[in-house]
Amino acid sequence: MLDDLRREADASLSELEKEAPPRESLDLEPKAASGHLFGMTALQRFILAIMLFIITLLVGSFCLLVTERVVLPGVF
Repeated sequence: MLDDLRREADASLSELEKEAPPRESLDLEPKAASGHLFGMTALQRFILAIMLFIITLLVGSFCLLVTERVVLPGVF
């Protein structure tokens, strides 16, 4: 039973090696020259940074209100 499993694993491994493209044909150069980072343009990264900043401000303000470190004027 285990011998059959080993033979199957060896056979599938040899098939994968035959199907794999040669290493020279793989494009291993970095894509930084195109101006894209994480697949986004500079404007998209800027908007994402602004959105994360606003979310951080909102969550921080909410935490301060919940822990009563800051009280809104006119509420109490």
